[in-house]
Amino acid sequence: MIYIMEDVNATLAELPEDFDYEASLAELEEIAAKVEDPSTAIDDIDKYILRSKELLRLCKAYLRGAEMKVEKLDEEM
Repeated sequence: MIYIMEDVNATLAELPEDFDYEASLAELEEIAAKVEDPSTAIDDIDKYILRSKELLRLCKAYLRGAEMKVEKLDEEM
């Protein structure tokens, strides 16, 4: 199906060239620890939440792209 390849390219275009999925997951874990820490200032929590939303968006795009590649490979077999 042609549209799958187009979807893969569109999804992968959302990612920066230097995107690192593993590093993004690690950063999300660090953010979660900071947000759960009672000593974290409330003003800082807002910036952590915004950063985590961006990281989640990128991780989801990465996973969608990987899923679409697998589906394309399945169709070719």
